[in-house]
Amino acid sequence: MSKLPKEHKFIDFSDYGRPIARLIAKALKNTKFTPIHVTIGFIISGLFAIYCILNGYYWLAAFFLVFKSVLDATDGELARLKQKPSYTGRYLDSVADIVLNALFFISIWLISNNSIWICLLAFFGLQLQGTLYNYYYVILRNKVNGDTTSRVFEYKAPIALRGETQKQVNILFCLYKILYGIFDKTIYILDSDADLGKILPNWLMTGISTFGLGFQLLVIATMLILGLKTLIMPFFLAYTLMVFVFIGIRKLFY
Repeated sequence: MSKLPKEHKFIDFSDYGRPIARLIAKALKNTKFTPIHVTIGFIISGLFAIYCILNGYYWLAAFFLVFKSVLDATDGELARLKQKPSYTGRYLDSVADIVLNALFFISIWLISNNSIWICLLAFFGLQLQGTLYNYYYVILRNKVNGDTTSRVFEYKAPIALRGETQKQVNILFCLYKILYGIFDKTIYILDSDADLGKILPNWLMTGISTFGLGFQLLVIATMLILGLKTLIMPFFLAYTLMVFVFIGIRKLFY
C-alpha cells in the first residue's frame, strides 16, 4: 500500500529501499514477525554500521547503513500489510532514528579531523533537513487523503490504537517530543503556515526528498567508501542552506 494516491506520487530519492522493503514485508506478512521486530532489526543494523565505521570497515559500514534504510521502510510496509498501524511503532521508529543518527555522527567525528562544534552543527543541520522533509511530506499526505499515521503537529500523545497500550504511546511520545521538539519548533517558526498553502508539486517534493534519512545515509555510505570521511559533516552543514531555499520556494509560489 502506498502512502500517497497515484497522482501525487513523486520520485523520492530517500526511498530507494522501498522495492526491497515490500518484498521483505510480503515474506513476513504471514509470520509472527511484527513491525516492532523489524524496527529492532534496523537498530541492530545501525549499531553494526557504527562498529564498522569505528574500525575502518567502510564497505561493510556502507552496507549496514543502506540495509538500515531498507528495514526502516520495511516496518511501515509490514504494518500496512498486516493492517496493524500503531503509534508505538511510529514513535519508536523516530526515536531510534535520531539516536542512531547521533551515534553515526559521533563515530564519524572520532575518525575524522573535524571539531566537535562542526559535528554538533552538522547533526543539527541533518535533523533540520529531515524535519522539513517530514513536515512537508506529512502535510501532503493529509491534504490528498494519504497515510495519516503521522500527524502534521505533534502537540499531545494520540489515543492508542488497538493492540497497543496508552502507557507505551505516552512514554514514546514524550521521548519523541524531547528529542525532536527543537527541530519541530524551528521548522514551524520558519514556515508556520505551510499546511495552509497549496499542494506541493511532485518536482518540488522530489528535491526536498534529498533531505530524507534514506538519502542522507546513502550519502554518508558513499563518502565513506570514497575516502571522504572528513568531508561528511561539512557537507551536511553546508547543505542545510537548502532548507531556506526550499522554504523560500514554498512561500513564494505555494
